[in-house]
Amino acid sequence: QVQLVESGGGLVQPGGSLRLSCVASGFTFSTYWMYWVRQAPGKGLEWLSSINPSGSSTYYADSVKGRFSVSRDNAKNTMYLQMNSLKSEDTAVYYCAKIFLGYGNSIRPAPTGLSDFESRGQGTQVTVSS
Repeated sequence: QVQLVESGGGLVQPGGSLRLSCVASGFTFSTYWMYWVRQAPGKGLEWLSSINPSGSSTYYADSVKGRFSVSRDNAKNTMYLQMNSLKSEDTAVYYCAKIFLGYGNSIRPAPTGLSDFESRGQGTQVTVSS
């Protein structure tokens, strides 16, 4: 069965960096668009980034553009999110996901909830605090 497992979250000071990983199994990872999304306390789900199957095209939300970088290693069935210049407002649970099922643009989706994705991981907590 499809499994997505995120890791790499933790506590980091403002201005710091973290790299999240998402290990995929149970499907042909190299043929799917993949996404990073996050949910901050008391807020809705926010799309952060998309990457095409080959990794040659990447897209970012304005809130993270220039600070976050998505990549993938199809040989390792793994997607990454390098997060730099972290801010307190980046505190959230971060999820990787595949197949956007919601309405609208699937390259820059506007999800209303995790159920808008066919599959997603359990999430990894990122806390940015001094």
